[in-house]
Amino acid sequence: MAEVEGRLSDRTLACLPPAVSRPAYDRSALRTGIVHLGVGAFHRAHQAVCTDEALAEGPPDWGILGVSLRSVATCEALAPQDGLYTLAVRDAGGEQLRVVGALKTVLSAPHARQNLLGAMAAPDTRIVGLTVTEKGYHLDPASRDLDLEAPAVAADLAGRGAPATIYGLIVEALRRRRAAGLAPFTVLSSDNLPDNGKVLRRAMLAFAGARDPGLEKWLADAVAFPSTMVDRITPATTAEDRAAIERSLGLVDAWPVVTEAFSQWVVEDRFPLGRPAWEAGGAVFSSDIAAWERMKLRMLNGAHSALAYLGQLKGCATVDAAVANPEIAELVEGLWRETAETFLAPSDPADYARALMARFRNPTLCHRTAQIAMDGSQKLPGRLLEPLRQRLSTGAPCRHLTAAVAAWMAYVVRQVRAGGAEALDDPLAHTIAQSVLGAGASPASLVAALLSIEAIFGRDLPESEALCTGLVEEIDRLLVIKR
Repeated sequence: MAEVEGRLSDRTLACLPPAVSRPAYDRSALRTGIVHLGVGAFHRAHQAVCTDEALAEGPPDWGILGVSLRSVATCEALAPQDGLYTLAVRDAGGEQLRVVGALKTVLSAPHARQNLLGAMAAPDTRIVGLTVTEKGYHLDPASRDLDLEAPAVAADLAGRGAPATIYGLIVEALRRRRAAGLAPFTVLSSDNLPDNGKVLRRAMLAFAGARDPGLEKWLADAVAFPSTMVDRITPATTAEDRAAIERSLGLVDAWPVVTEAFSQWVVEDRFPLGRPAWEAGGAVFSSDIAAWERMKLRMLNGAHSALAYLGQLKGCATVDAAVANPEIAELVEGLWRETAETFLAPSDPADYARALMARFRNPTLCHRTAQIAMDGSQKLPGRLLEPLRQRLSTGAPCRHLTAAVAAWMAYVVRQVRAGGAEALDDPLAHTIAQSVLGAGASPASLVAALLSIEAIFGRDLPESEALCTGLVEEIDRLLVIKR
């Protein structure tokens, strides 16, 4: 693809139309200060944009080496473009385009692991960031601890080939830095995990301890794992998006990013080796990340999951189509009322809910419910099950939280009946499929079978008579709707 004429690159930046924003700094002077694992659309719509703004305000020390951990597609798209890509911000008022230049280099980890480890261990690298989604952490969904027996984790611990997990890569890079007498980099998660910095630290220490107890102690004493909260809706880029952006640019961009105008990044300010001036890009630094992340995880992400599953059942392909359905809108609004009582909010949750509904109704994003529905076994515990547990423990009504969980159950039943485990995009697809196929047809048996998946629901939720009764009623209704 490098030979395509008119391809976005450093060479063709000057050809962009005047209305398209471009990097306001000398990209040739960039030095790699950040290695980011998981250079997908979300990172490129969020942390990379904040870094782009910081580079325009300060020194060129914070260029990003972006890493695709599994797929080569991102690297193949962006490497010929010198890491440049277009950010399309869309709302009812139209579209604004900017070319982001913070990505200095892009690597595909499966093809360049030694180069990646060398970059992480290099003296200039001061931050290693992560946006690898929940399943990239290999956590037990019930305990939220690292699953040391997960095949990829076990393979890294056994030393079978070059490291492939985030734990294998980061621990090996930190081992090399310690051997070279270099201070450790900061490890910065921006994934949708409650207490993401604390969870990552605990998992990383468990991995290091299983490999080398001395290394574990050094990590525990020396490595910073700040917590963060991130919020920006970023749907998957479509062929139609690429074609429209190409027409506006007059250049080919193989992997642009489409997003909304709203963006929020709250960060715990613990960076022993320094950080970019992310404030320039709108980042907020706070010592109380938990309040921000619980509001976002339970209200935005929880509502997203609920409307995605019910939307899929009702044939709503996008988020805006889903919330236009009165039943789905009622579920979402009721869910917000219930979850808002399960945490101390840093701002008015009613105002936040109104802003969320306006964002969900944005027709220009085309955020697909099928995309949100992926990996439900990893998402449900933090988004829906924790607030559900809290309300059940106090006897508070939880009809809408129960309905959201039932929507997931009905969705996986439909998928498995139609295509088996292969019809689910989920790390526990085979476990879920076995539960559904072995349960029989009655709503009660389906609920009991799915609740018995301890990795999702733990041991406590199946014992709640109120929850089981509510789920059976909802599943009966949803399955009748499908029939």
